[in-house]
Amino acid sequence: MKQSSIAETQYAINPADLEVVLALTRGSTLGGAGERLGVDASTVFRSLQRLERHLGRPLFERTRSGYLPNELATQLAAHAEEMEVALESARSALAQAPTQVSGTVRITTTDTILHGLIAPALLELRQTHPLLNFDLHAGNELASLTRRDADVAVRATKRPPQHLVGRHLGPIRVALYAAKRRGAPKWADVQAGRVDWIAVDDALPEHPSVVWRKRHFPKVVPRYRVGSIQSLLELTALGLGVGVVPMFLASRRSDVVPLTDALDEAETELWLLTHPEARHLRRIAVTYTHLAQALQL
Repeated sequence: MKQSSIAETQYAINPADLEVVLALTRGSTLGGAGERLGVDASTVFRSLQRLERHLGRPLFERTRSGYLPNELATQLAAHAEEMEVALESARSALAQAPTQVSGTVRITTTDTILHGLIAPALLELRQTHPLLNFDLHAGNELASLTRRDADVAVRATKRPPQHLVGRHLGPIRVALYAAKRRGAPKWADVQAGRVDWIAVDDALPEHPSVVWRKRHFPKVVPRYRVGSIQSLLELTALGLGVGVVPMFLASRRSDVVPLTDALDEAETELWLLTHPEARHLRRIAVTYTHLAQALQL
């Protein structure tokens, strides 16, 4: 039977349909989507079957690793995210009356994201909600949102935990940088092995920059190892060597220059995450909504 277009089916897609598409896009499996929706996997399966039947076309490719969204599903998921943010904004607007939001919000992230993105965003938030306080945890380990060690997490990852709700904020692109000074190394020096390298230490063995370096420069042994990307940038700016640095961070500096274009292999994603049971608390909802709007890459 010939598949019909959405216009031909005249099916009026509804918010519940969009929620299913978004949950399955984020969760990748029926079980993961069910956890996000608060239903079982079979309910998600039936909802997806019904939606695809009404639309007259598939939305996901079934693979061994899970459900991969096609182009249409990706577009619908983007609309669902817009609807999600609009609802969060509406709840925040209602929550602000009749009193201002107050309390402490615990945010976990890395020092790079804290200094480069979150701190400027909190400066803006302070103007609107002066009674809010923030506990900021910067480290490579992810504080547990399940145990409520933190209320909100902002993390670089391609696989956010399925039991959390979150928003994809954009790609984190990186490049190889050197100090901007006379006699600084060029790409030809890197290829010839005439440079020192600065790299993250064993606390981040699977960091995309480490994987990229080992693939393309397997014989390199970094002269300097540091515990954070922020420290890597500072040592690079001093001229101690070359290092892979996020472009959003380095682009604001006048003391470093890129030696490469964006390294696609080392790219990762920025996610804003919170626990589903905590997201509607006023202090957390206001912070989450503001960060979702302010941290777009």
